[in-house]
Amino acid sequence: METEVRTPPTICGMGHRMKRKEDARFLFGKGRYVDDIKLPGMLYMDIVRSPFAHARIKSINAERALAMDGVVAVITGRDLEKYNLHWMPTLMGDTQMVLPTDRVMYQAQEVAAVIATDRYIAADAVEAIEVEYEPLEPVVDPFRALEPDAPVLRTDKGKTDNHIWHWEVGDREATERAFQEADVVVKQQIYIPRIHVALSRPAAASPTTTPSRQADRLHDHAAPHVVRTALALVAGHVGLSEEKIRVISPDIGGGFGGKVPIYPGYVIAIAASVLLGKPVKWIEDRSENLQADSFARDYHITAELAATKDGKITALRIKTLADHGYTDAAANPSKFPAGLFSICTGSYDIKHAFVEVDAVYTNKPPGGVAYRCSFRVTEAVHAIERMVDVLAQKLGMDPAELRFRNFIQPEQFPYRSALGWEYDSGNYPAALRKAMDLIGYEELRREQAERRARGELMGIGISSFTEIVGAGPSRHFDILGIKMFDSCELRIHPTGKAIARFGTKSQGQGHETTYAQIIAEELGIPAAHVQVEEGDTDTAPYGLGTYASRSTPTAGAAAAMAARKVREKARKIAAYLLEVSEEDLEWEPGVFRVKGAPDKSVTIQEIAFAAYTNHPPGMEPAWKPSTTTIRPTSPSPSGRTSAWWTSTRAPVR
Repeated sequence: METEVRTPPTICGMGHRMKRKEDARFLFGKGRYVDDIKLPGMLYMDIVRSPFAHARIKSINAERALAMDGVVAVITGRDLEKYNLHWMPTLMGDTQMVLPTDRVMYQAQEVAAVIATDRYIAADAVEAIEVEYEPLEPVVDPFRALEPDAPVLRTDKGKTDNHIWHWEVGDREATERAFQEADVVVKQQIYIPRIHVALSRPAAASPTTTPSRQADRLHDHAAPHVVRTALALVAGHVGLSEEKIRVISPDIGGGFGGKVPIYPGYVIAIAASVLLGKPVKWIEDRSENLQADSFARDYHITAELAATKDGKITALRIKTLADHGYTDAAANPSKFPAGLFSICTGSYDIKHAFVEVDAVYTNKPPGGVAYRCSFRVTEAVHAIERMVDVLAQKLGMDPAELRFRNFIQPEQFPYRSALGWEYDSGNYPAALRKAMDLIGYEELRREQAERRARGELMGIGISSFTEIVGAGPSRHFDILGIKMFDSCELRIHPTGKAIARFGTKSQGQGHETTYAQIIAEELGIPAAHVQVEEGDTDTAPYGLGTYASRSTPTAGAAAAMAARKVREKARKIAAYLLEVSEEDLEWEPGVFRVKGAPDKSVTIQEIAFAAYTNHPPGMEPAWKPSTTTIRPTSPSPSGRTSAWWTSTRAPVR
């Protein structure tokens, strides 16, 4: 199906090919990242990290470091404890150490910070700090963590075991009955290992203070407004008041979920800047990033499928153990501690399902980042697709045919899954058929049979996915209790150019182009004449940031709604200028025309100028609408993939 294009190339609304507006500055080396910014009197921070996964801190001796030329200060947990800043909340409502006072809980955890006049002096001083540790038994296996004699890790929370939470969804009894009545049951142990978000640019912060502001902060975070609110919650008791905190996120080098957590290094740098009265820059190095930042996955899954003998899936049952490290630092909505893992029925019409997840503490870095997916969707897709393949093998059925037999059909949409998700639309059979045709699936199967007869290996893989994205409906989604929404503030200049500000923050997605084209589509102002700004809490409307594939569905929708408000006001001005009623006007991108008299028209640029110079009596001059969008549902995009591989080897005898 071809995309309907409603605007001419000069306007370049949605559907047009357009060179990305932001790319020129990156291609010419004009990007502006935190580390590019130098402020007068800037100091530099480096961090002492633990070599142990679990140990008691007996002493920290900073005398040699403090004696080095250029070292300004050494900050420990005991220093922050005086201000009650040694602990902070995670985005899941758990707590984590900023700097420890008595115990370290994972290898590479922050132990102390050095502030110096030069980055390399700070790094040398880190080596000069002497920390005496008493090693303790680490718990790195989540199953071991649940054993009665396992060391209890979070005694600071009054815990008597390492269990964090239990979450379940679905009809347990109905699912059990379906399994008892099934012709075929398959079961699989699946481990999705812990992985890391290897960012092109690791974490960075450069806070400073001014007489009028308690904290100005340059920071590469995906959700600047959330950071500002979290900082006020952490440090409001020492005078960091939210209206005096400014967070600026300049260009960001990659995100994919890794720029959502609030890392201890950010808070340490801010505390150092406030205490010393100077800007303090912290740029995480690659080794720190790989060892200590929040991780993703680490799901131990027991999955079962029930089916009839002819391949109709009747039930799904999943039990998962989630290793969250020493704190639950995910950014999932509070209603969904396991994220959107319950999308695990996938693209299939499964009548009965039950899913339960238990989270545990271990001596690992914080886990739970929604890496390259919307809150655990990747784990869900992997689980169901693996199980469908296992079932196909059990039944001796082609995996594509099994999928065709169980897909949700186009006429079933909107569809509500057994686990409560509403799917908006889709044609899954057609999508898979197209993918198979593109690779020549039937021919590949014949080739596979021939190769196997010769003793060679050839694999063919198929995967279907359906996910929930957008993170927008406020009745379901929040961060730290703040309901999910996003905003656009749209201003139209007298010359018909526009500036749009958003609470999201691009990490390479191309927001400056996408949002401009949405506004061009709605108003007829050329996309090239729409300036997009993000990342400054002093100028951007409040928003919940960029992650979980949410920016275009939420902030993009806000842009469209803001533009429509402008268009409604423009209609009134056009009617005034053309001396007709609003009902006598018809709209085409960029111009209002009088019905039946197309020569009588006025462009959006002429209307923009009239809003400042010749608007109807009693109308507020100029333009400054701001709108907020709260999505009633989340989109449920889907896709099909197929691949093949070959390996030639001598026949096995």
